[in-house]
Amino acid sequence: MPDPLAQPFPPPCGAILGNRLCKAAMTEGLGDARLRATERLDRLYEAWSEGGAGLLLTGNVMIDHRVLERPGNVAIDPTFAPTVDAAARDRLRRWAAAGTRAGNHLWMQVSHAGRQSPRYVTCRPVAPSDVQLDLMGNYARPRALREDEIEALVRRFGEVAAIARDTGFTGVQVHGAHGYLISSFLSPVTNRRTDAWGGSLANRARFLLEVVRSVRRAVGPDFPVSVKLNSDDFRKGGFSHADCLGVVQMLNGESVDLLEISGGNYEQPRLLGISGRDGDAVEVRASTRVREAYFLDYATAIRRVAAMPLMVTGGFRTRAGMEAALASGDTDVIGIGRPFCTHPDVARRLLDREIDELPAFEHRLHLRPRGRLSPASPWLAAKMVNVLGAQGWYYQQMERLADARPIEPRRGMLRSFARYWWNDLTRAAALRRRE
Repeated sequence: MPDPLAQPFPPPCGAILGNRLCKAAMTEGLGDARLRATERLDRLYEAWSEGGAGLLLTGNVMIDHRVLERPGNVAIDPTFAPTVDAAARDRLRRWAAAGTRAGNHLWMQVSHAGRQSPRYVTCRPVAPSDVQLDLMGNYARPRALREDEIEALVRRFGEVAAIARDTGFTGVQVHGAHGYLISSFLSPVTNRRTDAWGGSLANRARFLLEVVRSVRRAVGPDFPVSVKLNSDDFRKGGFSHADCLGVVQMLNGESVDLLEISGGNYEQPRLLGISGRDGDAVEVRASTRVREAYFLDYATAIRRVAAMPLMVTGGFRTRAGMEAALASGDTDVIGIGRPFCTHPDVARRLLDREIDELPAFEHRLHLRPRGRLSPASPWLAAKMVNVLGAQGWYYQQMERLADARPIEPRRGMLRSFARYWWNDLTRAAALRRRE
């Protein structure tokens, strides 16, 4: 019987993915102080290319050098020459060549951080409206974008996509999820505009649709264009699952080659399999809690209205779960993230039937708040250390792969948490010196 995971997949544009496995986007933090690609990225993506997945997605490549998701992002910003000059493009070509070495696809995830750019990167982020992200005091109040700035950003997404194509990347993904700029336009909580870019769902979706059109015009009809979209923000009053279904119907006419289904944002980090503040949270469906992948139940409903192929990322643990998801038709491509940070060949091992379950390293702290704390403090003290410590642990394994060093599975949570902050603050200082 043919292996479902090994079957090639043809997106509508005519490209062919060699199998149904994708290394999902994970922020790398390996760019230099001028926001350019580096040899460390080359080594990391060469290892992942040889690891067997038919598709690799980069982490956030930012279109605005001033508003980053984190220090160490690669940026392609036509307003900042060092990110688009000949030297920067040569670095992108080397990255693309390393990431496609084994004949797989490498798609660049193109993004703008919006209000989710931390204070140590910028004290003046931008967003659809001036709604501040209240999280450990780490995010400044954003400035609402003017209409001419919105239109300029739409054009810039297209310009960056064209550079990705011209430097050897085999596709692009527009990041419209997880609370970044496009996602914040979609949410009524963060988009309080009263002009043509806010209010109704059609107006809130306008920025995403205009970006997708700009990208498609820039790269042509035969180049893969993907979109990452929240199935739900899981936040009261935010971008709901019903909103998602409406936006998918709008995207049906926009020549999208692959729609990746995810969910949550910084306040409700469901993408990591956990919830945020109880007062903000929307209850997750009971049927979703018992399924292996976090967003597969939502993908089932999205499939009923979507004309484009789907990819689901988050929570897959077993070959059986992946095969069942493909057999049901709920997804066409399986997205896998963190296991690639410790086992870059995890896709090949699945395809060769060496493993039936993904390797996992679970890190949990159970901190008990003491003293006088506000209602939010226990969440901040325990959950945020858990989230950032686990993120830091995986980032540091990724960095070891980038340096051709073995992973360090015994690294502890608190050490990872501290190292995460130290690395980002050090890189932020290097960015300030650059200016």
